[in-house]
Amino acid sequence: MLKRIGNLIRGFFSLFISGIEKQNPRALIEAEKENLRTQIARFNESLANHAAFVERLMRQVKNLEKQERDLAAKAAANLKVGNRAAAGQYALQLKTVKDQLEENRNQLESADDTYKKLVKSRDVAVREARGKIESLKRMLSETEMLEAQAELQEMAKGMITEIGGSGDTLNRVEEYLEERRDQAAGRARVASSSIDTAEVDLMEAEQAALADQALSEFAAAYGLDMPVAEGIAESDAAGEVEEVAPPTKEMGPELAES
Repeated sequence: MLKRIGNLIRGFFSLFISGIEKQNPRALIEAEKENLRTQIARFNESLANHAAFVERLMRQVKNLEKQERDLAAKAAANLKVGNRAAAGQYALQLKTVKDQLEENRNQLESADDTYKKLVKSRDVAVREARGKIESLKRMLSETEMLEAQAELQEMAKGMITEIGGSGDTLNRVEEYLEERRDQAAGRARVASSSIDTAEVDLMEAEQAALADQALSEFAAAYGLDMPVAEGIAESDAAGEVEEVAPPTKEMGPELAES
């Protein structure tokens, strides 16, 4: 039971951590870069120890080569002077030195070859890791750019939809105004049709006749020639109007008789 509860808790934590990682890929890449730098430093430290071992073998080989030359010279010198015993001891030491020299040379060759392989492996691993990191950074930038484009397109789509909604509203307002205008025009037409225009025309004719009469009286009173109205002049030309006696002057200065 405790094991199952433990597995459930680990599952929840794993989901929680996975969600955080998905939301922060740039932080993961930076963490991997730091991890790569740490691994490179640790590897270089081990590589330096191996390089020191190679240097120690190289120094031992040089020392043994020097001992080999010295022992060979001593053995040859004693052999020339007839000191066979000393020459034999030097020859025996020379053989031992040669064996050690051969062994150290083999170790040096193997160690140096291993060092070169380690350096090559490190360089290949570092190049691959850096290439992977750079690829992830480009992928992240591309993903962010595509997400930004998608967001802009969604915003543009929403804006177009809102503009379409405003257009519908304006169309409804135009429809309301046209309906009100038609109703007002209809009411005005109905009101104008209820007015008695005959009475208005009669009143207008009476006012015109009274004005002509007043003007005739004024012209007669002041002895002025009354201009003939356009309708009357046409009747006179046709000979249809009878002559009318001039009105008696009641006011104004006396005119001399000719």
